[in-house]
Amino acid sequence: MFVGVGAARVRDLFAQAKANAPAIIFIDEIDAVGRQRGTGMGGGHDEREQTLNQLLVEMDGFDAAGQVILIAATNRPDVLDPALLRPGRFDRQIPVDRPDLKGRGDILTVHAKNKPIADGVDLLAYARRTPGFTGADLANMLNEAALLAAREGKKSIGNSQLDEAIDRVMAGPQRKTRLMSEEERRVTAYHEVGHALVARALAHTDPVHKVTIMPRGRALGYTMVLPDQDRYSTTRNQLLDQLAYSLGGRAAEELIFHDPSTGASNDIEKATALARAMVTQYGMTEAIGAIKLGADSSQPFLGREYGHQRDYSESVAAKIDGEIRTLIENAHQEAFDILVANRETMDAMTTILLERETLNKEEIAEIFANVIDWPERPKWTGSLSRVPSDIPPVAITERLQPAEDAEEDSDKPKRARRVKKATSE
Repeated sequence: MFVGVGAARVRDLFAQAKANAPAIIFIDEIDAVGRQRGTGMGGGHDEREQTLNQLLVEMDGFDAAGQVILIAATNRPDVLDPALLRPGRFDRQIPVDRPDLKGRGDILTVHAKNKPIADGVDLLAYARRTPGFTGADLANMLNEAALLAAREGKKSIGNSQLDEAIDRVMAGPQRKTRLMSEEERRVTAYHEVGHALVARALAHTDPVHKVTIMPRGRALGYTMVLPDQDRYSTTRNQLLDQLAYSLGGRAAEELIFHDPSTGASNDIEKATALARAMVTQYGMTEAIGAIKLGADSSQPFLGREYGHQRDYSESVAAKIDGEIRTLIENAHQEAFDILVANRETMDAMTTILLERETLNKEEIAEIFANVIDWPERPKWTGSLSRVPSDIPPVAITERLQPAEDAEEDSDKPKRARRVKKATSE
């Protein structure tokens, strides 16, 4: 782009909008021109900064009675220039989060209008199975299901096509050309069963919906755990259970083969990141306490990783590493102990998984009928000096409880729990 062209185009854009008022100007990915000034490596005013300056001038020249509305969108609000966000320019900021259960159901209904959906398909059930999906993910899921139905010569989209479409969106297409040896299949089966068994035994993990040893993307197999409802916060026990679940596959390989493989590398990466967040962001260890450690830099041109500043000493860094190691080791040991206590169930499920290659929620529940549930952890307040109260919280009345949740709770069967006795320390 020639020098001054960007600023000239901004002037022309606003002139056209005013000439055609009432009008709406929509700028998508505004971070391309609205990035914070002064972050260029050359130190001068580049063309982008001149374009941004002209945009700010035009926004200041808006007449309150004028009928031109300016709307912009970005997925990087953290890198925008503060001058863009001050009152008088972009007065209102509306964060658009991922859709909740109702939103996913409505989005699926919209995208399913022009597609032949079979009579037995419950779109709300698929909305429950897709927490965290964006609108684009849901549209892609239905498009994938339509393509699968066409390839199979089906006249309508059924549950089998939608199930496969969810797997494709979450984990990638099947790698049918990737042929594993029988030994690798057995290791993978034990690995995935280890994940599933730990998730089932712990009280604060999400239900296991699927276990497969069919290679997808870069994974040789995967275990799908999904929440029953949308969750907007996470407790310490839920995070500790996630750590143990992440290390369940590695623990299974150690227990059975005494020689762990590289298949757990992604699990270890996720567990380490979660443990670090528990220590440095969430204040969930006694040694560190409720302190936020590490500050985000205001240099967006360096990137998200390099923009992180360490605002603590070497001794604190060593203590952080020690706390992370303790969390990981405790979760690792907990997963190992769960598998030892449920060895017969693990062997039985592995045999079935090797035969069928994929197990659904109902099949998994039948196999796990006799799993020994792990005992609850001791109460935790962050310090021995803060004694937890024995007074229970107030009850959730029907007036406070959402109607949908109340209906689900009344219909949900009570699960008997076989709890292993906790050993005294």
